[in-house]
Amino acid sequence: MYDKYNIITQMHAAKHGTVTPEMKKVAEKEQMKIEELMELVASGKVVIPANKAHKSLDAEGIGSMLRTKINVNLGVSKDVKDYDEEMKKVMYAVDMGAEAVMDLSSHGNTEPFRRKLIRECPVMIGTVPVYDAVIHYQRDLKTLSAKDFIDVVRLHAENGVDFVTLHCGITKKTIDQIKKHKRKMNIVSRGGSLVFAWMSMTGEENPFYEYYDEILGICREHDVTISLGDACRPGCLADATDVCQIEELVRLGELTKRAWEKDVQVMVEGPGHVPLDQIAANMKVQQTICMGAPFYVLGPLVTDIAPGYDHITSAIGGAVAASAGAAFLCYVTPAEHLALPNLEDVKQGIVASKIAAHAADIAKGIKGAREIDDKMADARRELDWEKQWKYAIDPETAKRIRDDRKPENDDTCSMCGKFCAVRSMNKALQDEEIDIL
Repeated sequence: MYDKYNIITQMHAAKHGTVTPEMKKVAEKEQMKIEELMELVASGKVVIPANKAHKSLDAEGIGSMLRTKINVNLGVSKDVKDYDEEMKKVMYAVDMGAEAVMDLSSHGNTEPFRRKLIRECPVMIGTVPVYDAVIHYQRDLKTLSAKDFIDVVRLHAENGVDFVTLHCGITKKTIDQIKKHKRKMNIVSRGGSLVFAWMSMTGEENPFYEYYDEILGICREHDVTISLGDACRPGCLADATDVCQIEELVRLGELTKRAWEKDVQVMVEGPGHVPLDQIAANMKVQQTICMGAPFYVLGPLVTDIAPGYDHITSAIGGAVAASAGAAFLCYVTPAEHLALPNLEDVKQGIVASKIAAHAADIAKGIKGAREIDDKMADARRELDWEKQWKYAIDPETAKRIRDDRKPENDDTCSMCGKFCAVRSMNKALQDEEIDIL
């Protein structure tokens, strides 16, 4: 019998043939047989991030053979620190259909906000504990000990976080690599740069790598999924698929295997800026090295020259990545590289990512993915505007555009008017007169 209060994880349960309530829910959502899902969870190819303390969670599965899921990054900074506004963004993201929210707050007392998220938010909650370490202790990076970092991981697990990004894959060897290979953008991962800086200043090994077994114990106890952070992800096209990125990925593959041996669920994070022609190859390399563990990608962004439009460059890369095997897309907003996103930025980022995910699911042949497109096609043929709003990813925007430029005749739009091909064909096939002028 599965007991959320015992030391057991979704992976442990699946390996032992125990069906959890979370597995049942995910199988229903994915229109999948429970036995098939359990096999994927047991093998690590699907994760169900579900901390035992997250009572409000509506569980989701993440894996390349499931619907592609979307994560939304939120949280306050020193320059923009309105927690109420961030909570509005959180609930807006939930209403828009995001399956996960990561709290990346880097200012103030973060724990009450994190607890509020766990208490009220039905989607998966993720964090990056290394960000929180400096804030939690209110001490400069150099003064923190390895134990301090591990204790913050424990705190987040106890709070109820479903997954944590941990930059375990960079070591002191990485310092030499970064200096030797002279990347154009060095390290652009915020968490990765903090770990790199701490190692550089203290001369000590990466605590998330050195004390990985202790971290696995914490994650096993609370059933926290580890998202193995890609500290060396490329921050520009010039750095894509280089030695630093691939060497770290090899280490993440080793760490994935060690986690599975402890029945701890694992996702692997992937590249940020990648030329379009390299994306599919990156996905295949990850699947091989990390033995099919779900891949979580930021974008990838396919060009470096579109500030203000990076939700579009990200959606292009995300669609290709997910169709080639990525399981989890981290949204990118128009504010990427520029500012903390506001509510409208959040909306644009979510819509772009959902389009990318849905397009990939259709390409992969995910069960049921095409159904809503076929319903939209029927609604358009019938010139049924209400049904079109029903099936649209963003019905408010679609309706607003039509209302702003209302046509003379309701069975047309203001672009074609009575020249509308759909209207003409409907009338022609019904032997009706086609009036144009």
